[in-house]
Amino acid sequence: MSKNTADINNISSFVAIDFETANNNPSSICSIGAVIVRDGCIVERIYRLVRPEPEWYYYWNTQVHGLTEADTAGEEVFPHVWAEIAPKIDGLPLVAHNSPFDEGCLKAAHRTYRMDYPDYQFYCTCRAAKKLFGKTLPNHQLHTVAARCGYVLHNHHHALADAEACAAIALHVFNIVSG
Repeated sequence: MSKNTADINNISSFVAIDFETANNNPSSICSIGAVIVRDGCIVERIYRLVRPEPEWYYYWNTQVHGLTEADTAGEEVFPHVWAEIAPKIDGLPLVAHNSPFDEGCLKAAHRTYRMDYPDYQFYCTCRAAKKLFGKTLPNHQLHTVAARCGYVLHNHHHALADAEACAAIALHVFNIVSG
């Protein structure tokens, strides 16, 4: 459930998360990046490749993130990977840049594998950036907002790199509002 962007200023512990997908199906998660932040400090980074469902790669998705079927063929499916991640993020809100996409992927994967969805709280750094920076930026894409927040995003569309940029944006937004 996505939350109002004003609420993002009231949290100092969260998980910045990013999913890359193999094709146009939101359940086709092929990589997960997560950055766990507690009390304003990054405490853990997680990156996992995932064998997607459905298990095929759309040309344009590969062009974006560089992953192919050969990269994920021997990897575990989402339920096994998520079983490792879920306990580490339990009780923390999730933060994503363009949260409707990432929340949609997470919900679709849970549906596909008939897993109970714990109704994670989602916050959106893209919406928060639009509200905070408005038209002072040429766009509100991840790399643009990250740069405005003093973070240089290398390896854009690598799930962990994008999650790290999202965490940096969220931490910057928190500092502006509280500082």
